Amino acid sequence: MGLISKVRETKETRIELTFDLRGEFLEETRVQTGIGFFDHMLETLSFYSGILFELKAEGDLEVDYHHTVEDVGIVLGLALDEALEDRKGISRFGEATIPMDDALSQAVVDLVRRPYFYYSAEFPVSKIGSFDAELIEEFFRAFALNGMFTLHIRNFYGKNSHHIAESLFKAVAHALRRALLPAEEAIFSVKGSL
Repeated sequence: MGLISKVRETKETRIELTFDLRGEFLEETRVQTGIGFFDHMLETLSFYSGILFELKAEGDLEVDYHHTVEDVGIVLGLALDEALEDRKGISRFGEATIPMDDALSQAVVDLVRRPYFYYSAEFPVSKIGSFDAELIEEFFRAFALNGMFTLHIRNFYGKNSHHIAESLFKAVAHALRRALLPAEEAIFSVKGSL
């Protein structure tokens, strides 16, 4: 398991990614999407999950942020799926409930190679700065389905949209960190395969 490089280019975006699942090769995460709040959330995801990456995205931001955010999720998911290979030797399951001041969110992960996505979060305002809060769901859907894993996310409560968003990203990051921990069983499944 080494560095993984991915490039995704469409008429709407170009995403370049170098991905380090275990943080063994890169010294730090560097993110440049042209969307300040999204960069902050991706750096948060990296820091708390222990997954390092260098990501550069160029997109049609003059239209809106949707294509860039979704395509970043796609590329990160594809890289995660490739990095996990046969998914042997990992704990597979991870859960985290994380507060961020007034907000409390939970994420539950199963790295089983059966993609499923559930999301429940409401934001008091539709924009966090210039960022559409609804794009958080789009990012995580693209990440989970292309990463070939099950992800359930829910926000219990919160008054500040920034805090809600940050608690969601931190919860997913911590759940991933726990799911990636080494397991005693080579394949953590009664079926013998994932």
